[in-house]
Amino acid sequence: MIREMREKLGKEIEELSHELAVTLPQAIATAVEMGDLRENSEYKSALERQQFVQARLGQLHARLNQLTQLANTEAPVDRVGLGSRVKVEDLKTGEEEEYILVLAEMMDIDAGHISLASPLGRALKDRRVGEEVVLQLPTMRRKLRVTRLITVHMQVEGN
Repeated sequence: MIREMREKLGKEIEELSHELAVTLPQAIATAVEMGDLRENSEYKSALERQQFVQARLGQLHARLNQLTQLANTEAPVDRVGLGSRVKVEDLKTGEEEEYILVLAEMMDIDAGHISLASPLGRALKDRRVGEEVVLQLPTMRRKLRVTRLITVHMQVEGN
């Protein structure tokens, strides 16, 4: 999962770096050739885009550094953590739901992915099978029990 995120971030960094080094300088040069820069919307637009791209590149590089740190920390072997597939039972309704805990950028609710940073992700983090979790939501309170856990380590081993 971390490898996939690195690839995704790397691709966006590559595309934005190309835009910053090639595309935007050409757009700015073309706008300068048009004359009066005070009333030149193409020039202003290109400069705004350049500032946005520079800021986004800074964010992407910071996120890449965070991913490197995540890769260097050991994921829990017996508790819910990044990459875990966890099944929970709603203690009130008896309904079961299954989630995969992922980084925010990889979240896909339709696929059952939830972010570790989400309220549910934070509540489930470091829990073991059999433990109960109280999830306080704006409109209600849910009590869940972890009924099954497959950590990233178990997935690698093929269990």
